[in-house]
Amino acid sequence: MHDERDISRAERWARFRFSVIGPLLSAPPEGGQLRVELARLAAKTYQHPINGAGIRIGLSTVERWYYAARDAADPLGTLRNRVRKDAGEHPRVGLLLREAIRSQYREHPSWTYQLHYDNLLALASSLPELASLPSYATVRRWMKSQGLFRRKRTRVRHTAGARIAEERLESREVRSYESEFVGALFHTDFHSGSHQVLTREGRWLTPQLLAVLDDK
Repeated sequence: MHDERDISRAERWARFRFSVIGPLLSAPPEGGQLRVELARLAAKTYQHPINGAGIRIGLSTVERWYYAARDAADPLGTLRNRVRKDAGEHPRVGLLLREAIRSQYREHPSWTYQLHYDNLLALASSLPELASLPSYATVRRWMKSQGLFRRKRTRVRHTAGARIAEERLESREVRSYESEFVGALFHTDFHSGSHQVLTREGRWLTPQLLAVLDDK
C-alpha cells in the first residue's frame, strides 16, 4: 500500500487517463461506434487528478489517449507525462542568434523586448544566417530564461560601489526564479500609498497594498 501523497504527479495523471479510456479497452465498441463512445466520454465531467476540480476532456485528447494505450504493453507507462528531450533548450534560438541577442543586450540593456526584436529583424535582413528568425514570443522567452531582463535607466554614479555592482552584472549571468507548477512559488510585497484617504468616519488613513504573484 502506498500513501496517496507519495504518488508522483505523472503517476496520478497516468491513472486518471487510464480511468477515462479504461471502459473502451475492457469492452471495445462495435464497428462504427468508436467515435460515438469517444464523444460520450468527452462530454463527461471528471475530477482533476491533482486539485480535484471538475474538468472536461476534449474528444481529440481522449482519442489520442485511447490509441496510445490500446496496443501498448504498458498502458500506464505510455500515459505518463513525457518530458520533451529538448525541454528548456530553446532549439529555435540558434547559436548565432544567441550571440547576436547577447551582444545587443550588452549594448542596450534598457531596451524593451519589442525593441530588441525589431532590431534583430533589421539585422536578419542583412544576415542570411538569421533569415529564419523565430517569433517575438520565442525570443522574449529565451531572453527571460537567460536573465536578460530590461534594466531601468539610472543616473551614472562614479562611486566605487557602483562600479563594482556594474562589473558584477556585466560579468555574471543573472537568472530569475523558475517554477514548474502553479502554486509552487509565490512572491509577496507590501506598498504604502503616497496619498492618504478620508474615511466616512472622518479619519485619514494611509492605504496599504498587498501584492501576491504566482511565479508560474
